[in-house]
Formats: sequence, structure tokens, C-alpha cells
Amino acid sequence: MFNTVKIHLSICSLLIVLLLSTNATASGGPTKKANDTAIIIASFGTTVPSAVKAITNIIDKTKAAFPGTEVRVTFTSNIIRSVWSERQTDAQKWLDDGIPQEILYVKNIISTIGDLREEGYRNIIVQPTHMFYMEQSQDLKSYVDALASITTTKAKWRPFDKLVMGRPALGMPGDKYDYHKDVATVVATLAPDAEYAKKEDAILIYMGHGNEHWSTGIYAETQKKMREVYPGVSTYIGVVEGMPSLDDFSDHLKYADTKKIILKPFMIVAGDHAKNDMAGPEADSWKSILTKEGYDVQTIMQGLGSNDAFAAIFVDHIKDVAVENNITLQ
Repeated sequence: MFNTVKIHLSICSLLIVLLLSTNATASGGPTKKANDTAIIIASFGTTVPSAVKAITNIIDKTKAAFPGTEVRVTFTSNIIRSVWSERQTDAQKWLDDGIPQEILYVKNIISTIGDLREEGYRNIIVQPTHMFYMEQSQDLKSYVDALASITTTKAKWRPFDKLVMGRPALGMPGDKYDYHKDVATVVATLAPDAEYAKKEDAILIYMGHGNEHWSTGIYAETQKKMREVYPGVSTYIGVVEGMPSLDDFSDHLKYADTKKIILKPFMIVAGDHAKNDMAGPEADSWKSILTKEGYDVQTIMQGLGSNDAFAAIFVDHIKDVAVENNITLQ
């Protein structure tokens, strides 16, 4: 998680850099591009190589939707970026293993925005691939809003024309967009999961990341919507951090007329949490706990980002924020 003091120091440092580069622009620095709009896909990230495909699927969908617009990626997790930074010392190994260069050399949001600015991009959309507006999205928006608020003595020296952020998959607080519609859209993309669980006569359980700093009812609302749309399937959504945990609903599982469970991550990637907390061999993993309680558990190691319909949600959210801010995408 971001350290608040470091956030302010980093932003202050970047403001100085950006202001200097803005002045450089006025005296022969980067010039305005014919298409000066760019998109940044801001993912929490993952250190698990097999999980990277869920992120690149979202990137690929974005590039396909806007072939004339520059698309970059950033990871919002400091810890995950530091792991990839260490892996750069043996770069060829990871590249040979199929890790894209943009993932291996992934940068933080400040550096990514700074690079685009130096290359002449003046309209930037930052699209988080977070599930909901919790601490990662809140911190990301703090960066975006701080940089977007830069003013200069002359308007032509401002570093950006527009720097804005889209909303996560399940929406965000506020009256600009109805998050209930976002929840319904996400649920619609999960039809294959519900159909498979019904075919297998199994309970469908999703593990989300959750949040330890404040409570949100978004998981309960999504679970309720899943049951409304797919009434023939007993669906539960729990989280690693916060509520509802597995303990909060495990007693309810006995009311389902089956001992089979389909267990999937309710996260963009099937990363460390999916490998360890959900499907790991340790006694405290969800699979181990449920197996010990007599359930036949099938784990599916696939993040939601690998679901094409789900990945397309972020493309739609990019379109929404572009229209709202009068930004042309090509």
C-alpha cells in the first residue's frame, strides 16, 4: 500500500519535473502531436507469470478498440513493481518465458505519465483495472487529480490539456454513474461461470481481495445480483481481507443440496492470493478448509481479466470518461 508521506513527496517532486519540462516545451521541447491522446491501463499487478495474461488481455482489448491511440500500462502496487524491477537483472530469461517487455519494465504512475508528457501527449486517460473504488483506486485518483490541477502563468505552458481517470469494474461512489448498472454489467459477464456450476451441480464461490481499511457492501450486492440473475446456482463471494470472509458464510453452504464447489478468484488475475490463499496446500487456504469440511472442491485458476467480456468493461469505461471530458479516441 502507498505510504501517505511518500505520496506527497513523490507528487511534489514530479510537479517540479513537469513544470521544468513544460517550460522546455515552450522553448523547443516536445511538440504537440497530431494525435496527442494516450491511455494508461493501471493494474494492481501480479508477480505470477501465468497471471500476466489476464492483464495483457485487457491491454490487447484496449489497443484493438483504439488502434490509433497510444496505450501504456502501470502497476499500482509498489511491492509488485519492486519484484519486477529485481527480475530485470535477468531480463532475457523473463522475456524468453513470454513476459512482455512492458510488464518486465513496468513503471509507477508518475513515471508513466511523465514519459507520455515528454513524448508530447497532452490528453491522458488513466483507466484502473481494479474491481471497485477502494484504497488502490483512491490513491491512484489522488495522483491523477494532483497532476491535473497544475496551473502555470500561461495556459500554453500547462503540462496537460486533460488528465482524467475512469472508474473500476464495479464502479465508484458518486452520482455520475450508477454503480448498480456496473454491478449488473459485471454479473452478465459471469454467465459462463454460473452455467458451468449449474452443469456440475456445484456451489459457485468467488474469492475477492477485499479491504482491511474500511468496509464495503459491494461484494454482498454483487452476490445478491448473481443469485437474482442465476437463481439455479448457489453463489457466494468472499474476500481475503475484511468482510465477508469464508468464515462469514461457510455455515450457509450446508443448505445447498450438493457437496461440490467451484472455487474461482473474484480478482483481475489469478495471482498470489489465488495460488496461496484460495488454492494453496496450506491448511488455512480456502480449498483446504472446504475439503476438510467434506466438499469436493474444484479450483479454477483464471482471473477475471482473462474473460473477454469482462475485459471489455474497461474499454467501455474508457469510452465513458472520454465522452465526459470531450477527449477524442482513435
